[in-house]
Amino acid sequence: MTSHNEHDTGPLTLTLEQFVRALPKVELHCHLFGAVRRQTFSELSARAGHPVSPEEIEAFYTRGEKPVGVLRVLRALDAALIRRPDDLYRITYEYLEDAHAHGVAYSEFFWNPTGTVRVSGIPYADAQSAIVRAIVDAEREIGIIGRLIPSIDREASPEEAVTMVQWMLAARAPQVVGIGMDYRENDRPPELFEAAYRLAREAGLKTTAHAGEFGMPWHNVATAIDLLQVDRIDHGYTIVDNPALMQRCIARGLVFTVVPTNSYYLRTLAPERWATDHPIRKMLAAGLRLHPNTDDPTLHLVTPTGAWLMMLQLGADVDDLKQFMRNGLDAAWMDDALRRQWRARWDDRFDQLRARLTTLPSGGNASRRLNVNRP
Repeated sequence: MTSHNEHDTGPLTLTLEQFVRALPKVELHCHLFGAVRRQTFSELSARAGHPVSPEEIEAFYTRGEKPVGVLRVLRALDAALIRRPDDLYRITYEYLEDAHAHGVAYSEFFWNPTGTVRVSGIPYADAQSAIVRAIVDAEREIGIIGRLIPSIDREASPEEAVTMVQWMLAARAPQVVGIGMDYRENDRPPELFEAAYRLAREAGLKTTAHAGEFGMPWHNVATAIDLLQVDRIDHGYTIVDNPALMQRCIARGLVFTVVPTNSYYLRTLAPERWATDHPIRKMLAAGLRLHPNTDDPTLHLVTPTGAWLMMLQLGADVDDLKQFMRNGLDAAWMDDALRRQWRARWDDRFDQLRARLTTLPSGGNASRRLNVNRP
């Protein structure tokens, strides 16, 4: 398969933004409900009789210097708006279409089945089938490969987590490649969900987990690695508080899927200190393998292009983007033959695009931290 934009005949010279947008990418850390287009959200709300007011929707899709988190938006979708499998098909196809427009050739994205089944009232098999159908159609019609990661709602019980894995095993599909864990980390440490992770691993599923996200301590990252035995870490920022753990992860080559638009650090770091004090800068400087992602692209007002550009404000240089590209391929749960094929092609593609780059970053400052988040 040819990756997105591999044979483009664009301008002979490229601006930095054009260069980053044209880079072939994978995306490994994106939440389906955090990628819902604003128009789609409004239409779903209108169909349901406006349980979410236009003013609330406006607030959901507004992101200032001190943005609120997005968890309440995700809960609103389960509670009021997602009512039939076709809704899941629509938002999946639209997300993959939007990602592909920014050079994403392959995406592994999260979906929380517990809310869909328990709150929206859609049976697991029906919901998964709709999402998989959108993945198949998007690959055929657009050219992007999508893979689904059902994700444990850590605010629910450990028993619900095991149930989620059991649902997956009863409805196995090749496009469903592993499990994740997300939602509010406070007071919900990884060890609560050991049984679900063990069941997933024994069934041959890959695993990842959000850890160290909301300023929660580094030992959550360690527990995810050592007890849950995850294949990669989502966020993981507080690992910088444990240099020995960092060195162990560097030696192992563990990839961290980081999010420059993470709400916690935008809220807690002063604008003039954001780029200098963000833990992503320390993670990069230490030598951890990082891969930038959008997390909740429409709610964060960010694109894959924007997320990668923001890494340049956090200590990366243009040539580090090649390593991010490789990290994403290495951490992706894709076929090894495709990985090898794309790695050779993408290295060549990077070099070709790099030769056409005419503008280099001037070390953008923290006060401009959100300027790259436009669509």
